Amino acid sequence: MLLTIILSILIAIALGYFTKINIGIYAIVFAYIIGCYVLDLKSSQIIDFWPIKIFFIIFSVTLFYNVALANGALEKLAGHLLYKCKNFPQLLPLVVYFSATLIAALGAGFYTVLAFMAPITLLLCQRTNMSILIGGMAVNYGALAGANFMSSQSGIIFRGILENIGINNATAFTYSIYIFIVTFILPIILIGGYTFIYRNTNNIQIEDKQPEPFTVKQKTSLIMIILMMVIVLVFPILNLIFPSNANITFINNKIDISFIAVIFALISLILRLADEKKVIALVPWSTLIMICGMGMLIAVAVKTGVIDALSGWISGNVPIWMIPVIICIISAIMSIFCSTLGVVTPTLFPIVPAIASASGIEPALLFVCIVVGAQATAISPFTSGGSLILGSSPEGIDKDSLFNQLLFKAVPIGMVAAIIAIIVFSLVI
Repeated sequence: MLLTIILSILIAIALGYFTKINIGIYAIVFAYIIGCYVLDLKSSQIIDFWPIKIFFIIFSVTLFYNVALANGALEKLAGHLLYKCKNFPQLLPLVVYFSATLIAALGAGFYTVLAFMAPITLLLCQRTNMSILIGGMAVNYGALAGANFMSSQSGIIFRGILENIGINNATAFTYSIYIFIVTFILPIILIGGYTFIYRNTNNIQIEDKQPEPFTVKQKTSLIMIILMMVIVLVFPILNLIFPSNANITFINNKIDISFIAVIFALISLILRLADEKKVIALVPWSTLIMICGMGMLIAVAVKTGVIDALSGWISGNVPIWMIPVIICIISAIMSIFCSTLGVVTPTLFPIVPAIASASGIEPALLFVCIVVGAQATAISPFTSGGSLILGSSPEGIDKDSLFNQLLFKAVPIGMVAAIIAIIVFSLVI
């Protein structure tokens, strides 16, 4: 049964890659076949495996943030942030990184930020003489780090998966903080180190062109995003600081980011900050299907005992001190070919509690290992992130050369940096 489940996951990923059909759809089919005809479960039980909580959270949060996307507020914010760098051209790689991080943290999410910032970044590389490799890494890492913020898309998905495997809300929030901090700091060191080493050889030049000012609707959208972030973050943080305060605990337990997001989305639509049809169309339906479809297949795997068997094998056959590094490498290898959100984290997060229990390793370290490893290679041209960068390259840029740089330079650099980061993090946690 272990082999059957593992093969079904691998086949779903392979079929999705080669046929260009959403992996989640294949996962749903495999969940039905294995669940009903191998495990003898009822079809209604398989339907119940659909992670409705994760689905609702992603839908509601992106619905609100899509208002700022639809009216151009986030895209214009990127232009203003890049313009601020005109007097410090050598810092352009870091500015690209921080710009992508900020916009993704404001709720745009990884794919959206990369979709509209990758073309801008590659054009900047062409026009300013910035290295196309470091430009691609900066925008990719920035979109990933920002999306990992606790109230942004990936951060919310991570928390949803953590809660789905039995981790309480407060602990899941704490783990998501660790994930964000490590994935935020690592690229700063990597990109900052590059900027410092090559500070005297980079001939970066930036056009002095003032971006257009924000409209009233765009300003309102940005203010509402900040207000919502304050509301959904302040009480969990206060609850961590004052865990015995009954009033804070009560309010924190009632605050739900998905419902808060729906309320803010409704207010935004009432204020006509963006077109409703466009806002709904921007919901990442493909990502939702992929994440929830894989969630169903993973739930079937849990029923078969595969998760316990896999975690038991790792705990029993890998030296304890090597477990974090091995998990990081496994995540990195998986992420070269498949999605962090849709495949890697839903597959590997469930094995962490058992491994942590058997080995005595802090669960937070293992969750961070998975995300850091997966995102280290998320720039691979075989993944959506790398392919977006590759597809965004303007005329005059050799795509074959860019492909090789992403696969044979960016991916190895990312993996080495991830392993070093995990070793350091394991020493301080």
